Amino acid sequence: MMDKETLLKQAKKHCFFIGLNDSGSELCKANSVYGIAAMHYIQEKLGVKANATFITTPDMTITRNVTRWRSGFGYGGKLSWGDGSSELIVLNTKPNACGMLAGGLEELPPVDRIIERIHRLASEKTLINGIEVAWDFYKSNHFIDLFLTKQIQKLDHELPPYAFIIHGSAGEFSGNNKNGFGLYYDRSEELMNMAEEIETPIGTYYVLTGKNANAYYEFYKTVEDFSKKKKEYAAKKIFGDYLTISNECHQGLLNMNQMLLGCNHMKQDNTLFPLTLRGDLPAYLVRGMPSLSPDCIDTMGFEKRARNLGVYDQLINLNIFPHGGGYNLPDVLNVNKVIEIEKTRYFDVDMLNDRGKKIISDVRELPFEYRGRTVVLRAIEAGLIEIVAKLIPQYILKI
Repeated sequence: MMDKETLLKQAKKHCFFIGLNDSGSELCKANSVYGIAAMHYIQEKLGVKANATFITTPDMTITRNVTRWRSGFGYGGKLSWGDGSSELIVLNTKPNACGMLAGGLEELPPVDRIIERIHRLASEKTLINGIEVAWDFYKSNHFIDLFLTKQIQKLDHELPPYAFIIHGSAGEFSGNNKNGFGLYYDRSEELMNMAEEIETPIGTYYVLTGKNANAYYEFYKTVEDFSKKKKEYAAKKIFGDYLTISNECHQGLLNMNQMLLGCNHMKQDNTLFPLTLRGDLPAYLVRGMPSLSPDCIDTMGFEKRARNLGVYDQLINLNIFPHGGGYNLPDVLNVNKVIEIEKTRYFDVDMLNDRGKKIISDVRELPFEYRGRTVVLRAIEAGLIEIVAKLIPQYILKI
């Protein structure tokens, strides 16, 4: 088994960062190496080739999920630890089937009518696939946004003059539920009993192998289906008739060995995905581009390292792009070093005002802001997206 120093050196080589040089990106870089190092240790212990990688999008940032952050994972990228056929799932990544439904409207309903319908929806008992829905439009970064549509590129059909985006997940399945175990090992006793506990030099990790990994992935797919139906049901109740533009997940499993950690994944060339920034800035409907291109891989200096590691195919078939702006920490400039005490990481960071330093561990309670248009420009520059429409904010609903 590799020692900790070797694990971290190897893990750093398996991280490919396509981000902005700001505090969110720098903290993501500093933390993500530890998660990949732990996954390499797990793979080696289980007799699997230690080839886990993390490839980011321009909105790479911190994750405000405390357990995921402490496990050494950032946000805004694709995490891979196999080709999809290996029966291995690392539960510390915490998939939750979060995603966005983008819909088109011919008319913008009066906002008081929308609020009334949301209140009515929240007061009703709703069952989807036999599970009672818990509405959470107000929670965390979930929202319902309404926009004026400005189409930029021609399509085979005109987009409706107005659009909405519903952002949400499936918190109903975090813990044990009527179908059995839940998604989160730290909220589901039944799932914890299924998992194998592995003590790594980085910390404690929980994994599923064999039939348990298969069972979890099959369960995850039902949760993602529920999450999408939940947003569709809400859209119908709130807006009536609408045109579905897309309804995709950006935080969940692609298979047993690949996970989206806060990014869109291109499946079909004609799918339009929402890319949201701050509430005071336009959002976009974008088309993902086949990526990364050989020229882009070469320009970023990734080619030689990727080929030497045998992961070049993961870059050339990446096909991911930002789903949002991502978090930035406004008072932090950069990361100087990581201090470890009893497997807890403390980040020594420079302050933006050049007066003193800050030592941080968990990032959830730190002040943050959402990035702006720089993420979009970086994604275009890297050949990840093309903009099809600009969405001008009309109402941002957090109720």
